Amino acid sequence: MDLTNFSLADFEASAGKAADLLRTLGNEKRLLILCQLGADEIQAGALQEPLGLSQSALSQHLAILREAGVVATRREGQTIWYRIADPAAMQVIATLAAIFCPDKAAKRKRR
Repeated sequence: MDLTNFSLADFEASAGKAADLLRTLGNEKRLLILCQLGADEIQAGALQEPLGLSQSALSQHLAILREAGVVATRREGQTIWYRIADPAAMQVIATLAAIFCPDKAAKRKRR
């Protein structure tokens, strides 16, 4: 992104929404949840073990992400599936992956 033509006036209308998203993402465990989801749809139970979270802690983080509209759910019987629903959040996660995990991000692009 080229910031040479950045307009503060244009961004001002969206700054509150951007700050809200960053507050929601500003937790290590929530970032890890979103990194694990990536472009996939995953059952809540499958998120728990790799992240080392208790079921109640995972539920709290998922509730925050869901209330903010960052993730969406789909119920299939007793199973709840989660996916990233906010394109802006997906873009932030992709950018963070490119910065902090450049080797893995490059491998994903080649697939």
